[in-house]
Amino acid sequence: MRRKLSLLLLALLLALPLGGFAQQSVRGDVNGSGVVDIDDVNAVINVMLHKATPADFPAADVNGDGAVDIDDLNVVINVILGKDGGGSQEEGDWVDLGLPSGTLWASRNIGAATPGDRGDYFAWGETSPKARYFWYTYKWYREGYYDAQNGWLSAGFTKYCTNYDSGFDGCFVDNKTELDLADDAAAANWGGGARMPSFEQIKELVDNCTWQWTSRDAGIYVVYGQLATGPNGNSIFLPAAGLRWGGSLYYADIDGFYWSRTLGADDSNDAYYLYFDSGYAYRNYYSRSGGLTVRAVRVP
Repeated sequence: MRRKLSLLLLALLLALPLGGFAQQSVRGDVNGSGVVDIDDVNAVINVMLHKATPADFPAADVNGDGAVDIDDLNVVINVILGKDGGGSQEEGDWVDLGLPSGTLWASRNIGAATPGDRGDYFAWGETSPKARYFWYTYKWYREGYYDAQNGWLSAGFTKYCTNYDSGFDGCFVDNKTELDLADDAAAANWGGGARMPSFEQIKELVDNCTWQWTSRDAGIYVVYGQLATGPNGNSIFLPAAGLRWGGSLYYADIDGFYWSRTLGADDSNDAYYLYFDSGYAYRNYYSRSGGLTVRAVRVP
């Protein structure tokens, strides 16, 4: 397996321009030279093949997901080839599917350079990816602790809570059921009217589109997912990017999990998301602390 990977990487290296791509930000500049070039590709490969350690190249985890893998290599190559647009929206990102509400859906995930890339993973209500997804790392959850004056304060939510049993110390409720703009991963990363979809917008997508399991070339690997085609014939590809829990990625190329901006109706522990596998697409809900992908929407 390692020999096959090495041969594939060698072919890719020979195809890359030697001059590199200079840019002001550090995205993809793994070795800190100020230029994103073939040396950065080599640095990521060396960490992947255990010829170097993450301590040797801390920036090798280019997408910030806590692992140095083929996704990071793909980002560096896309930067060199001028295809990386993961940090902001561009013309052509929005697709009119002919939905009744007029909602436009983005052509790629937040953090993705192309429609075939998986992009970044976010806990619900957080706007940056991270290495580990647990309750104790979740921004809007506070662990219980003993206070000398008030005694034991029980764990719970500090924002987006609709019942006292789930609130911190059993006494916090704000009745917020949709994410504020500041906590919306699409709005925070793209701006320009981009939002995470609401429960109703996901329902509209599921109910009005035809769904086809297919694949896309993501540069140096193939990604599987669903092609959602709207009433007007336009379509978007949604990679089956899986989800992140703890420090690991699960169900990649098997299932898709895409956050909505809407809190679950039954309790405050979960939020709604779009789920699909090779056969079905529907709405479901999942633990807010898990790492799911985000596909932005915009209403003209």
